[in-house]
Amino acid sequence: MSLIIRPAVRSDAAQILAFITELADYERARHEVVASLADIERSLFDEGSTVSSLICERDGQAIGFAVYFYSYSTWLGRNGIYLEDLYVTPEQRGDGAGRRLLRHIAQEAVENGCGRLEWSVLDWNAPAIGFYQSLGAEPQDEWIRYRLEGQKLAQFARG
Repeated sequence: MSLIIRPAVRSDAAQILAFITELADYERARHEVVASLADIERSLFDEGSTVSSLICERDGQAIGFAVYFYSYSTWLGRNGIYLEDLYVTPEQRGDGAGRRLLRHIAQEAVENGCGRLEWSVLDWNAPAIGFYQSLGAEPQDEWIRYRLEGQKLAQFARG
């Protein structure tokens, strides 16, 4: 079976949104997905987008995707890559697709002189944690991630 990883294109937006929804279902957070097809097209594919996306295909059928963007580390004085989403359909897992997607991004990071590749995983997602640890990735337990969003973000911005 032929596995191909390629840059996503605008015509992949509907498939990416479907994968995002499947991932949110798995993460018990489908109610948090408010992105529309137009949002995905604009944010991933319009001129000036700061986000990259990949499609993973097996025998011409999309089976997964990844979305990532460049970050920066002041401590390293170098860019990094932050992996926002990595998803492979459940029936296609365990056959190397996720590893290939992640390796593709790691190769881009190395080729561009990045100092790190980072991502987050839910603390209850044992299969993902096991997968990431099998790659040699280490959890960053000493950091707590904070977020401002929606009304709280707008309220804070207004002062």
